[in-house]
Amino acid sequence: MTCSKPQLRHQFLHQRRSLAIDLWQAQSELLCDRLSNCPQFIAAQTILAYQSCRQEPSLDYLFAHTDKQWGLPRCVDGLPIWHRWQTSAELFTGSYGIREPNPKAPLLLPGEIDLILVPAVAIDRQGYRLGYGGGYYDRLRADPVWRKIPTIGIVFDFAYVDRLPIDPWDLPLDAVCTELGVTTSRGNS
Repeated sequence: MTCSKPQLRHQFLHQRRSLAIDLWQAQSELLCDRLSNCPQFIAAQTILAYQSCRQEPSLDYLFAHTDKQWGLPRCVDGLPIWHRWQTSAELFTGSYGIREPNPKAPLLLPGEIDLILVPAVAIDRQGYRLGYGGGYYDRLRADPVWRKIPTIGIVFDFAYVDRLPIDPWDLPLDAVCTELGVTTSRGNS
């Protein structure tokens, strides 16, 4: 019997929340180290990222130790709006409890972006992502302009699985990064 997306989401989120904080931090730093040595990351100048919530892999190590231009989202009317963000800039708690950049920070347009780091609950070997169910990244990536930008999904290795249920609107990510390394998705080989 195959599990539904809501069942899998519950299972993986429970497993992630069960990680001891010191293990979560160590795995996050290892994941960031793997990502920082990835050719797509090295070549990118402006990268869209996220602020960790619900014990997602933290990107704080990357923010502190790499010389990149960063963009972070604010959720506006069900879509992420991307703003330039510097590590010294204050973050504000948004409507979903996620830390967001100042609404007055400069906007980032698709043509300025080299890479998108995509958070996920789980990702399969074909690059299909299980998110939180809001469809924010699905709607963003449905736009052909945004779809051209390379994506790397970010998950811990226990959430990198053989196969997830997919819907007709799901698009595979280009690559996946875990604490064990970066892998090109089979769906994009």
